[in-house]
Amino acid sequence: MADAGEVYMSWRWAGDTAAPGVAALPGADIDTAVRALAAALPDPAVPGGLEGSLTTGALAAPDSEYLLARDLSRALLPYDLAGQLHHLYQQGIRPLIRLQPSPRVAQVPWEILAPAPATRLIDIADISLLAPAGIVHAPNRVPRSWHDSRELPVVAVLDPRVPGFRADSALGSVLGRMSHSTPLAGRIADHMNSGRLRPAVTDPTEIFRRTDLDRGWLSHALRAGASRLLYVGHVTAARPESGQSENAELHLACTAEAAGFAEPQRTHRPFSAKDLLLGTHTIDPEPTAGPELWPIPSRVALVACESGGDLRFTEALGLIAAMITGGAELVTATRWPLPTDLAFQRLGGAAAATPLQEVVCAVDTAHDTVDPAAALAEWQRDRLRVWRAAGGIENSPLLWAAFSTFVT
Repeated sequence: MADAGEVYMSWRWAGDTAAPGVAALPGADIDTAVRALAAALPDPAVPGGLEGSLTTGALAAPDSEYLLARDLSRALLPYDLAGQLHHLYQQGIRPLIRLQPSPRVAQVPWEILAPAPATRLIDIADISLLAPAGIVHAPNRVPRSWHDSRELPVVAVLDPRVPGFRADSALGSVLGRMSHSTPLAGRIADHMNSGRLRPAVTDPTEIFRRTDLDRGWLSHALRAGASRLLYVGHVTAARPESGQSENAELHLACTAEAAGFAEPQRTHRPFSAKDLLLGTHTIDPEPTAGPELWPIPSRVALVACESGGDLRFTEALGLIAAMITGGAELVTATRWPLPTDLAFQRLGGAAAATPLQEVVCAVDTAHDTVDPAAALAEWQRDRLRVWRAAGGIENSPLLWAAFSTFVT
């Protein structure tokens, strides 16, 4: 897809099994649909923005969500392509769509597009995003193969304590207080039994809210060898109008004394995409490249607010680009800010629900399969079935449709 007044889209079928196509999609219609989507998404920076998305926004109820999905489909799904997909669906074939959105539509949840009242795009196709070709084929990139590394450890950075920020502050706890009965603790127990979990712990709850998971620890863990990286915490996305996607930041347990490109916040220095890309270039007299300091494993999950924001920039050099440059073959990230379980419970009225933990478990489980994109698509179809049948804010696409998987 390409933005140029209108939005231009071209598509082709692998193996030339069907006719390729080209479409010019009316820019005004797309802008109207995208504005409606943006109004429905959580915006913690706006007073009442998070509560509104959970209570009165278009994604908070099945009827209004369908109307939004219908309008997005009308604006973004060309008639000829919809016809080809429907023809395959009638034959019992569900293709994989590998999509490269333009910045204008980077936050669109393609999975929920509704070409017909009883049909969503995720019903008739699996969907993944294409990483920019210039990054995938960069001459110095050394990709890591899942086939060769799948038995190596799983490196998990789960809700690390950010120095200088209380648990109830802006960079505080994402997951809240964990106990042995919570879904994610159960998943961690499974990893402990395999002996592959890093950091190694003797109790599942010990892996959450740690103070030692900084960039130095992460470098050591990744250089020791890893099959996967699972991060659950805070990301501060760079604003698209800045034009500086490389300033997207992960928040580890790094103190302000840690060497890096991001400006300190109180007693904490964020870990930026620029750090991952450049390493200690211009910082150390004998610099080390980012991919050498942090060799990224084959598969990465970034469960954090707008962790997949790269595509909102013309020059995509954010966290997705950094992970792929560092060696990843597949990255699952999010399109917009994620409500926490506490927000679902207190603001959305979903008492005792833990949808964020369940999302983390689903993504983590999918990343241990042969085809994570297909596994995540099947999980999203399951969530859609529950949403259609029962409603409930904890089942809303507000959370599960935020996730997209980039495949090289």
